Amino acid sequence: MGRKSRRINKGRVSRIGSYAIASSIKDPACISCTTFNILAPIYKRLNHEDPSYRESDVKDYWLDRNQRILDWLLCERSSIICLQEFWVGNEELVSIYDKRLGDAGYINFKLARTNNRGDGLLTALHKDYFRIINHRGLLFNDFGDRVAQLLHVELIAPFSQCRNSNVRQELLIVNTHLLFPHNSSLCLERLRQVYKILQYVESYQKENKLNPLPILLCGDWNGSKRGHIYKFLRSQGFVSSYDTAHQYTDADAHKWVSHRNHRGNICGVDFIWLLNPNRYRKLLKTSWSEAVFGMFKYQLRRASLTEDDAFVFLKAESQGDYITYSGFCEALRQLNLIGHCNGLSAEEIQELWVQADIDGNGVVDYKEFKQRIWNASRFEERDELSDEAWDDVMNGTEQTIGFSVKNAVLFPTEVEKGMWPENYSLSDHARLTVVFSPLRMPCSRLTC
Repeated sequence: MGRKSRRINKGRVSRIGSYAIASSIKDPACISCTTFNILAPIYKRLNHEDPSYRESDVKDYWLDRNQRILDWLLCERSSIICLQEFWVGNEELVSIYDKRLGDAGYINFKLARTNNRGDGLLTALHKDYFRIINHRGLLFNDFGDRVAQLLHVELIAPFSQCRNSNVRQELLIVNTHLLFPHNSSLCLERLRQVYKILQYVESYQKENKLNPLPILLCGDWNGSKRGHIYKFLRSQGFVSSYDTAHQYTDADAHKWVSHRNHRGNICGVDFIWLLNPNRYRKLLKTSWSEAVFGMFKYQLRRASLTEDDAFVFLKAESQGDYITYSGFCEALRQLNLIGHCNGLSAEEIQELWVQADIDGNGVVDYKEFKQRIWNASRFEERDELSDEAWDDVMNGTEQTIGFSVKNAVLFPTEVEKGMWPENYSLSDHARLTVVFSPLRMPCSRLTC
């Protein structure tokens, strides 16, 4: 790309969409995070009549597009950059990103998908903001060869709210790209991928004897606000940063989009999820069971079954007014939740049964069915622990950092209105940037 063209692009970068990070630039106490699926050249089709003809076949094309992507990223200069579909299999492209991001002060971490799929993840952290404590890669070793990155970092910027030496200034960052739901049987696998991530984060915290820390989950989740994954993460206390910034509710799924997929459909799938250490959280296993039962109920309602009809369906051949384990398994099979490679395992089925059989008598009666299966997703959500609750745990507590969402923007700007611009060529995904402001929060050593 010529110098004149590059100058023009940089000028456009500086003018468009920069308001989201303006507060971060002016206020040294803020950090920003960008997530962006940059569409690997090995997947970008150049001719719809010839699906095998990809951008990776034409160096000038993929080189120009990725230089423009880097121009945007380096102009925006987020504290955290999380990229998906990064072409890790091309050494030249990897070296370009390493050089340009490295020269700009970033420390880069890359993780390839398993089975030599060619693409993977890149997470870049600016060294002016963070000290790296640890980084790990999570390999799902599943149908989609998906992976995730976990980074444990300490903030080193002079955050005015947290200058007290007793305040821990650490956070956990996750970058991932979930499986695309090519068919309904993969919905469970995608939910399982999120469960694995949260299990891994929980295990890491226990292994390192960490009290609750703020967590950012970034990436392409390949699912919208209407899906089971969204509800699963919400039940774990996570909030969508973009929706928080714009004061959207869980029902506002139509307000914005971030992706036009290979089928031509537009939807919002790119998220930066925030979990603060003072958020109320259910037990992870409970949330998982409720999410699976939510899928269960969704399938039953699609078949136009009422609550009473669903109980009869689950009873199957039972002679009593209750559900047996064998009847439960048969219902799972008929709903395509077991019996194939991506279905529930024997251990997972048993875990669900234990959750449903509240009194442990070996059968599930109508009351248990209604409470644990049909109405499983009706959890009582609390945003934060009350002031009185904090008063109860303040003895023996330490201070930790948390975040408020200060601003968030999607680019191109049309996607914020639920539209996809035909002249957008950087990727088939929008870029999401969120600005966070640190807050000091109390956190119990025993519970939080």
